[in-house]
Amino acid sequence: MDLSAVTSNIPSTKPGWVKTFARIGLIAKGIVYCLVGTLAFMAAFEIGGRSEQSAGKTGVFRFIMEQPYGKVLLGIVALGMLCYTLWRFIQAIADTEDKGTDAKGIGRRIGYAFSGLVYGALAFTAAQLVMGNSSSGSSDSRQTLARELLAQPFGQWLLGAVAIGTMAVGIYQFYRAYSDMYMKKLQASRIKPEMRDTLVRAGKIGYIARGFVWLIIGYLLLQAALNSNFQKAGSSSQAFQFLEENAYGSYLLGALALGLLSYGVFMFVRAKYEVINTDM
Repeated sequence: MDLSAVTSNIPSTKPGWVKTFARIGLIAKGIVYCLVGTLAFMAAFEIGGRSEQSAGKTGVFRFIMEQPYGKVLLGIVALGMLCYTLWRFIQAIADTEDKGTDAKGIGRRIGYAFSGLVYGALAFTAAQLVMGNSSSGSSDSRQTLARELLAQPFGQWLLGAVAIGTMAVGIYQFYRAYSDMYMKKLQASRIKPEMRDTLVRAGKIGYIARGFVWLIIGYLLLQAALNSNFQKAGSSSQAFQFLEENAYGSYLLGALALGLLSYGVFMFVRAKYEVINTDM
């Protein structure tokens, strides 16, 4: 595929526009993850009647809707996630990160596009709720994916490959945490010294927590493949429920929730201090 031909047809984008969209998107992502972590922690210790189902991203959207001026707030979050989506697509198509067109570079750019698709779907779900479609987000997207794959020839193998890929993403989150790769583009020197260590540690904990979520989701997809039962697949809310059902589940879920809250906080740090590339 000649990506340079595709890139040449993209209208010239002002660097300031790209940076603004990236930073707004990271703030919206931080808000969502902070709420996911908070609601998951509340679910772990049965605070405020919260359940694991209400701690997923669509549960977070419904929580926002319940607040004063909820539609306005959720609309702002939806626009923020749309900004994040567009930034990811710009990274993928225009190669602003200079990943190149070799196999590794294409893989990274596909990863950016996939991230854009995920957050684009979330932005759409949030927008549907704002517009009054209360049934939006009620179905589990991963169960839908599992059902569609299992209906295909060699469906169990296909779903198994998706499961392994999902778990590989989880392992990659661990690698990003322990290698300090997540700090690569962060202008840490601009952070106040008395806050730097805490914020950097929050990022490491956050990526580790996110890795565990991806691993559990991958495991659930693998169970769906092995049993040829799409209902065994699940999203983050099902991952929280899976964790809660194990020994010391409340404490495990509580720890994971704090990790996701840390990840959300680190998104705010990225929004302020990350170097956003705009060269195309």
